[in-house]
Amino acid sequence: MSNDKLIIFDTTLRDGEQSPGASMTKDEKVRIAKSLEKLRVDVIEAGFPIASVGDFEAVKAVAETITDSTVCGLARALDSDIDRAGEALKNANSGRIHTFIATSPIHMQHKLRMSPDQVVEQAVYAVKRARNFTDNVEFSAEDAGRSEIDFLCRVFEAVIDAGATTINVPDTVGYAMPWQFGETIKQLIERVPNADKAIFSVHCHNDLGLAVANSLAAVQNGARQVECTINGLGERAGNASLEELVMAVRTRHDVYDCETNIDTTQIVTCSKLVSNITGFAVQPNKAIVGANAFAHESGIHQDGVLKSRETYEIMRAQDVGWSHNRMVLGKHSGRNAFRTRLEELGHKFDTEAELNIVFSRFKDLADKKHEIFDEDLQVLMSESSGEALQERIKLISLKVCSETGETPTAELVLSVDDEEVNGSSIGSGPVDAAYKAIESIVDSGAHLQLYSVNNITSGTDAQGDVTVRFEKDGRIINGSGADTDIVIASAKAYINGLNRLLEPEVREHPQAADV
Repeated sequence: MSNDKLIIFDTTLRDGEQSPGASMTKDEKVRIAKSLEKLRVDVIEAGFPIASVGDFEAVKAVAETITDSTVCGLARALDSDIDRAGEALKNANSGRIHTFIATSPIHMQHKLRMSPDQVVEQAVYAVKRARNFTDNVEFSAEDAGRSEIDFLCRVFEAVIDAGATTINVPDTVGYAMPWQFGETIKQLIERVPNADKAIFSVHCHNDLGLAVANSLAAVQNGARQVECTINGLGERAGNASLEELVMAVRTRHDVYDCETNIDTTQIVTCSKLVSNITGFAVQPNKAIVGANAFAHESGIHQDGVLKSRETYEIMRAQDVGWSHNRMVLGKHSGRNAFRTRLEELGHKFDTEAELNIVFSRFKDLADKKHEIFDEDLQVLMSESSGEALQERIKLISLKVCSETGETPTAELVLSVDDEEVNGSSIGSGPVDAAYKAIESIVDSGAHLQLYSVNNITSGTDAQGDVTVRFEKDGRIINGSGADTDIVIASAKAYINGLNRLLEPEVREHPQAADV
């Protein structure tokens, strides 16, 4: 492989999903994987097959759907993990097993309770076992950022001899500094005798806000794979952001002597899809994909941009997909225009019945809202893709009264297991009253941890996108809802979360297995 190719390894579906509340269904994982494939991501880490039956099925479904990207499954250095990953990936057009074991003194002593010799032996054994399923095997030294470099050299030499083709150096706890991490990568490539037989990779966490900086420092020093996520999603403070890494390498080609395969015009579409599915809103000032990323309010900036864009913009908005996100549809738009635009956004319908359902919802929205933008269409698709979610609770009607000097009230009718039930309550505001009215019927016992409102598009007729997060008995569940009426959107989000809470738990996040 030429030295100027930078492999983009996306772990949104695995490490990104370990964000509390970001758990995805099998169908949602497949939708995101298709978007990543359209983005031309090189490797898609689809999940951790041993974690649960649900995660195994999701990895298997992604492996059977994706043809242009390599599909990867994570596995600890254990027989059961590796065999399960191999089984999930057996129908992949291109599959990879990613196995790992901790190498830092603190992890070996307190978590693994293994000696360094035992860790090397187990690492080699795991790689050899993974090679029984595929020639594409990645090895990660968990907590490499706090590991001794002499020991890392020893482990990496051994696993490369055993058949590992990618060597990943994770900064698992986000502890490294860019100059330090870059030097570590340089030393490893220089000191591991057989380093030329493997691609060196990095996986950086963002606990100190340095994940992208550390990854770029590694690239400058010879790393040729970066592991990242859409929108920087991930455990704790998240992972290195794919869009920031890719655009940094592309924009500063004078600094980074490498290129990616990424179709950058698909970045914004993929970002919005991940945000809609996970319920994790993108902050307006987020680099590349934030709503304000290419906005200019300062008079001096506006004047400069009008005279010459390059005065204040180092990238073009259309290069990352912004220019393509204003396709206006309305109530007079036909089914063909609707289908065509959704296909351009990466959504395809398997049957006419599926198209008709979403088109009907589109027409309902168009009666409330004069112009329908791409962002509205993305939300419609997210709301219509809940095949795996059984809606035991449905909103039939809602009436709220909020008046200056008076206590807000809410009256509603819910369908609970196909039986209509009335409820009412007062609250500190209309949304609070609506939520208390819902609870007067359902009595879920869940604790509301987050209530977030974002406008999907601009204007007073914009849809409000509401996200709620529940916690009950250790489970964390997201709910989402959208409507031009913010109170109704809030009720939809609450009910969506309750329906998810009523589902049997299909996956436990492998927090201890984070790399």
